[in-house]
Amino acid sequence: MVWGVLEEMRIRSLGVIDDAVVELSPGFTAVTGETGAGKTMVVTSLGLLLGGRADPALVRIGAASAVVEGRISVPAGTPVAVRAEEAGAELDEGVLLVSRTVSAEGRSRAHLGGRSVPVGLLAELSDELVAVHGQTDQQGLLKPARQRGALDRYAGEAVSVPLAAYGEAYRRLRAVTTELDEITTRARERAQEADLLRFGLGEIEAVEPRVGEDVELAAEAERLGHAEALASAAALARAALAGNPEDPEGVDATTLVAGAGRALEAVRSHDPALAGLADRMGEISILLSDVAQELAGYVDDLDADPLRLAAVEERRAVLTQLTRKYGEDIAAVLAWAEESAGRLGELDGDDERIEELTAERDRLRDALSVLAQRLTDARTEAADRFAAAVTAELASLAMPHARVSFALTQTEDEEGVEVGGRRVAYGPSGADEVELLLAPHPGAPPRPIAKGASGGELSR
Repeated sequence: MVWGVLEEMRIRSLGVIDDAVVELSPGFTAVTGETGAGKTMVVTSLGLLLGGRADPALVRIGAASAVVEGRISVPAGTPVAVRAEEAGAELDEGVLLVSRTVSAEGRSRAHLGGRSVPVGLLAELSDELVAVHGQTDQQGLLKPARQRGALDRYAGEAVSVPLAAYGEAYRRLRAVTTELDEITTRARERAQEADLLRFGLGEIEAVEPRVGEDVELAAEAERLGHAEALASAAALARAALAGNPEDPEGVDATTLVAGAGRALEAVRSHDPALAGLADRMGEISILLSDVAQELAGYVDDLDADPLRLAAVEERRAVLTQLTRKYGEDIAAVLAWAEESAGRLGELDGDDERIEELTAERDRLRDALSVLAQRLTDARTEAADRFAAAVTAELASLAMPHARVSFALTQTEDEEGVEVGGRRVAYGPSGADEVELLLAPHPGAPPRPIAKGASGGELSR
């Protein structure tokens, strides 16, 4: 099927053509003219638009380059429109602009919908855009895929319905097979990854770290490692604040502040400002007493146990081993453990996933076998009717004795689908290889048109 209509083509500086516009009617357009008028250049221009080989010798003498531009009507949603849009081309109200430039030095450029594209893309789209008919140019009819497509269109819903279901199952089978191959191919790598994760999770589980434990232990180690210095400093500070019982004559801050407070209290009634200071002095005295008591409690509670310090350092060493391998701190280590546990669950589920995919693959293959058989049956039934219709048409084209037939074959493949009791190869359109055969005259054996049809017969 052709998905586009060429509406107009402009040719500049190509061969004998200086500048010409070819407008094509919706129906039949004939290009006529005397020898040398440029009819061949029109066909050559069409070939350039379709991604054909660029010959710099075609550039008009004296011109820097030859340019061919075409305007093709392409309905939205068709394969050509979708492929063009994927390449970045823009369609203007269903019209696709195509251009090809060939320089005199041999350089070639292609543009599709205002976007520079590889010339190969034009060639890719050519089969869907234009069919060229001629004694030696009817290439589309020689392709087995086109012959099968013609037969399928003639068969109608008898083929199109199972073919749609077959195509969906075929695409799903490809996806399942790809995923299954990936899992099984990487089985060793995934097993190694799972072992490493199990080892790491086992190490962390054996230690049982808590969030923030490393910070707490670091602070405790710092305190225990300097317990004597801390106790000495706290005792000296308390003695300075509250006095030393072993030195009754010593002067302490509490006594001095208390004396200052009594001096202010004696005269506070004479000046409100001084009374305020007396109140603040009382607050200082209370604060000093509280701090002195807390220092005393600190000294009593301070534990300088070397065994505890050793236990703390040992625990810190164990935690450090974890942070060296799995995270910068214990919080990061625990986050790694949580993530790795999830990943390990995925890896351990590979066997179950392989079983699921294998079962689905087998179901899809069975479904494809059934659908492929339906396609073969429908094509076989339609082939006889289609061949008879074409044969009758040839009679009006000066080939009254010609006979057309179709050969439907399959290639055996043990990994394929079952059709007619045999395992055969299959593809996106089924398991059938369709070939159009021609017997041009009585007694002639049917032969593939690609091998046995003459130029004139192929044109017909």
